[in-house]
Amino acid sequence: MPRILYGTAWKGADTARLVALALRQGFRGLDTACQPKHYDEAAVGAGLAACLRPGLSRANVYLQSKFTQVAGQDPKRIPYDPKAPLALQVKQSFAASLRNLQTDYLDCLVLHSPLPTAQQTHEVWSAVEAIVEEGGVRQAGISNCYSLAEFQNLYAAARIKPTVLQNRFHADSGFDREIRAFCREQKVTYQSFWTLTANPSVLAHATIDSLALIHGRTPAQILFRYLTQVRVVPLTGTRSEAHMREDLAIFEFTLSDRECDSIDKVLAG
Repeated sequence: MPRILYGTAWKGADTARLVALALRQGFRGLDTACQPKHYDEAAVGAGLAACLRPGLSRANVYLQSKFTQVAGQDPKRIPYDPKAPLALQVKQSFAASLRNLQTDYLDCLVLHSPLPTAQQTHEVWSAVEAIVEEGGVRQAGISNCYSLAEFQNLYAAARIKPTVLQNRFHADSGFDREIRAFCREQKVTYQSFWTLTANPSVLAHATIDSLALIHGRTPAQILFRYLTQVRVVPLTGTRSEAHMREDLAIFEFTLSDRECDSIDKVLAG
């Protein structure tokens, strides 16, 4: 998994162009979902296909999609039979993702959110496990899971353990400190989204501003670099070519332990 991913939500008619642009800038990880309400997954596949060439094969790109339950879908555009049993919904959604993305496997399949009951969540997870065992998916994860107890319950019950947890990263959830600690213990990759949009006060903080001046970088680059150094994989959904280049340039510098500690204190409030 690359240390930063390009997120494809809410790109609409620009999806294919922006995916291709991101790949040409150097992104090697794409996050999408089989959820027409917010993602044009087929356009993600078209953007990827347009960039494949000698030197950039499908194997060079980390491709991650999601199964979205009925409640998260546009009722008029559900990509599977909503009346089918949950396991079949997952199978149909996965098949649609493969068609959309023009691939025969996914690097990661993510459950877009826990279902209303633990039993339903485990039922869907069992269906994901079956796809992993059949070789269609290399990793499995869950998104929008903000209860440590809920994630621990899924982790304990799972035969194939989740290796990815993707959540909004913001103050209202305490920046998921306890969940991220559990992820580190279990070697689960924590992915952050809404990382910049939800945190204007963090980006404007004097500590971040000072570090940006010291390193000759933007506040966004400082926050993203900090996250990668504390083992978080951030998503960026920028439409700007310049910002794409800036996002990828975060690996050109390193924050010291002391500087990371100062950002820890900013996030701790």
